[in-house]
Amino acid sequence: MSKPLIIGLVQHAMEQDADRNRASSLQGIADAAEAGAELVILPELHASEYFCKYQDPDLFDLAEPLDGTTRTALADAAAEHGVVVVGSIFEHRAAGLAHNTAIVLERTGELAGIYRKMHIPDDPGYNEKFYFTPGDLGFEPIDTSVGRLGVLVCWDQWYPEAARMMALAGAELLIYPTAIGFDPADDEDEVRRQLQAWQIIQRSHAVANGLPVASCNRIGFEPDRSGGERDAEFWGNSFVVGPQGEILAAASTGAEVLLATIDRDRTESVRRIWPFLRDRRIDAYSGLLRRFLS
Repeated sequence: MSKPLIIGLVQHAMEQDADRNRASSLQGIADAAEAGAELVILPELHASEYFCKYQDPDLFDLAEPLDGTTRTALADAAAEHGVVVVGSIFEHRAAGLAHNTAIVLERTGELAGIYRKMHIPDDPGYNEKFYFTPGDLGFEPIDTSVGRLGVLVCWDQWYPEAARMMALAGAELLIYPTAIGFDPADDEDEVRRQLQAWQIIQRSHAVANGLPVASCNRIGFEPDRSGGERDAEFWGNSFVVGPQGEILAAASTGAEVLLATIDRDRTESVRRIWPFLRDRRIDAYSGLLRRFLS
């Protein structure tokens, strides 16, 4: 029998000052570690406000190299507290070439691996294709001292193919650093529909793959600083579910360090009674490689 894994999700707000944002993340790591977490997850792009509301070439100045300030701060925190940390950076790779990149730091502070966001949205208020080059590392889990982590990022969370690829590659836990919210002009019914859809799709990845899922979101109102009308209200509601989609822990809309305990043995037992991987018709899925079957 495997030892249960305690994970902590640091849900916090972001502002214009990157140092203050990093301080919030570091305090969350410390609080989670003090509460017993062995794995700590941060939201998407936690060193800055969500800057993709509009297109501005000057905002590429926010990008940093893999060994930049945020990576160094997270590595120091991981080593200080003896925890594995999943963080997120706007990665500067070359002139005009940047990625939305998740970084995983071992409890020693060493880099365990990275994942570059594969699915890049281009919606009103989410102009990510202007800033981010699609990932080129594929769907490869990252091996750590707490297990094989299937790290995906935000928009990836809507795609069952991404979760399945991570599962087939041996991921033991699916992790989604996230920045998602609603338009403050949305009415209550629309807000509820969007939030429920976001929860349902990720719980379905847990069920379909027999894996626990952890999704860590940011919170708070962030204005459109271009003077436009794309303000955002990030809805928080970070959560962790087990391999049957059962909710293990859920946050509210405020700042919070959410803790959850993962039973590492449940994937094996659940997959024995719901053997979805066994019964896949891999001989009949070639159409998935086409954009549309018409």
